[in-house]
Amino acid sequence: MSAPPPLRLAVALDGTGRHPAAWREPGARPHDLFTAGYWADLVTEAERGLLDFVTFEDALGLQSSHLAEPDGRTDQVRGRLDAVLVAARVAPLTRHIGLVPTVVATHTEPFHISKAIATLDYVSTGRAGLRVQVTARQNEAAHFGRRTFPRLRVEDLHTPAGRDLIAELFDEAADYIEVVRCLWDSWEDDAEIRDVATGRFIDRDKLHHIDFEGGHFSVKGPSITPRPPQGQPVVSALAHQSVPYQLVGRSADIGYVTPHDTEQAHAVVAEIRAAQAAAGRAEEPLHIFGDVVVFRDPPPAFGRGDPHLASLAVARQWRGRAAAENLSIRELVIETTGRQSFIGSPATVAETINHFVQADAADGFILVPHITPGGLDEFADTVVPLLQERGVFRHDYTGTTLRDHLGLAHPDRAERETRRAAS
Repeated sequence: MSAPPPLRLAVALDGTGRHPAAWREPGARPHDLFTAGYWADLVTEAERGLLDFVTFEDALGLQSSHLAEPDGRTDQVRGRLDAVLVAARVAPLTRHIGLVPTVVATHTEPFHISKAIATLDYVSTGRAGLRVQVTARQNEAAHFGRRTFPRLRVEDLHTPAGRDLIAELFDEAADYIEVVRCLWDSWEDDAEIRDVATGRFIDRDKLHHIDFEGGHFSVKGPSITPRPPQGQPVVSALAHQSVPYQLVGRSADIGYVTPHDTEQAHAVVAEIRAAQAAAGRAEEPLHIFGDVVVFRDPPPAFGRGDPHLASLAVARQWRGRAAAENLSIRELVIETTGRQSFIGSPATVAETINHFVQADAADGFILVPHITPGGLDEFADTVVPLLQERGVFRHDYTGTTLRDHLGLAHPDRAERETRRAAS
């Protein structure tokens, strides 16, 4: 019987953690949120835990508890640093861990992002990726003045107009990713000659126009940045439903999905694999990561004391909401975040992760800490050693690039060019 594939783990970094009151925790460091040192410490801690990569959350508007509009709240963390710039700042301070900033495709130009991520790949010596995101928020569109969106409520998502809008945004994202990938390939790997004797720095014949013409972009190319060290930095996307599943299958190297159990996970993976095959990518590696909220300790029974979950302020918020709506803490997390939760002692969390992997329900997990930095520290100190004892997680990094960590080969530019021409 062959050994199971290695477990892959990442962590999603966003402010002080997933819980809206996490910034009030004693160890949350809210005064440091907009300093380079805060983010460097988080990424360094994730690297100490031997995680494959971190993602940096980003958006083009303030955080909000509403789907498509600001909420005006002042009791939760609001404001962010630019994800790409944060990743570039912490890159020289780390050696192994991958750095994956979020990029909003809806209002940014693929040419700009292609060179930004290529530059990050150089700065990090081959550890860059990106997470592609879309937005239909009116207030974010108003920052740019180039397009408008109708007001979108949760119930609108299931109307014909809502479905058409979402499909259009994700179709645009697929074109966006293709333009970015083509620009990364617009320089051949050996285009830079740097021959002092002949005075030739580059071989101009090895720079290529991409001449992309699609429904959303017209881009001539080539890039102004040489092909990244990885050839193709890793592209990822979060997918909650069928339309984004199609994007993952068509365009991504990693998809983050939110199944509530192993049965649903198998159904989601099957749908993505079908989309991958339909896009002619059946032979390409594509990793499916479960996107899960992690609680560092088991919560108490609702209505009883000793809140191991977090501080009194945080625990009371969860318990009060759950009791009022007659929900379990797990049901509340799913209802609030759309994500599965791994709740319990370190041994329980490790066993839950192992259960999903052994059931072939995920290639890995992207962990959304309930509270940072505390939850991240504890995961590295307690859960990772248990996964190592089970023989499912690494004891050291064995590669130097993010593609190495994920078992992805350096992509051959000529083969990619041939496939694009055939399609």
